[in-house]
Amino acid sequence: MAKKAKTHAKLKKELDAVFSKYIRWYYADAKGMVKCYTCHVSKPVKEMQNGHFQSRKHTSTRWLHEETIANCKPQCQRCNIWNEGEKWIYGKQLEAEYGVEAVEELVQLSHKSVKYSKADLQYLIDLYKEKLKAIIG
Repeated sequence: MAKKAKTHAKLKKELDAVFSKYIRWYYADAKGMVKCYTCHVSKPVKEMQNGHFQSRKHTSTRWLHEETIANCKPQCQRCNIWNEGEKWIYGKQLEAEYGVEAVEELVQLSHKSVKYSKADLQYLIDLYKEKLKAIIG
């Protein structure tokens, strides 16, 4: 019996999960503790979330984590959910880290329309699984 192909929605959900885990572990220390990007509280990786400067609804920046600028950073639940991402603080910290021009480019990039095929999504899932494996084994 042939394996049923995953839906586009299921692939996005799987990518969100592996990418979130990757972001939290990427910024974690050797003990598995990670600092919230906006309030700086330090908590275990499992208690943190993947925060987005530009909303997840923008697929062009949803899974963006590059050396030039990162749209995604770890955040505690208070900052990410209850305080709606602390966007102003988040933006100011990105400006300090990457520069005003880079943040403006990120905002512009978020407005570009990008459609991912199932193959694109699967590629990103595999990529971030490999990157995660390199971090946590």
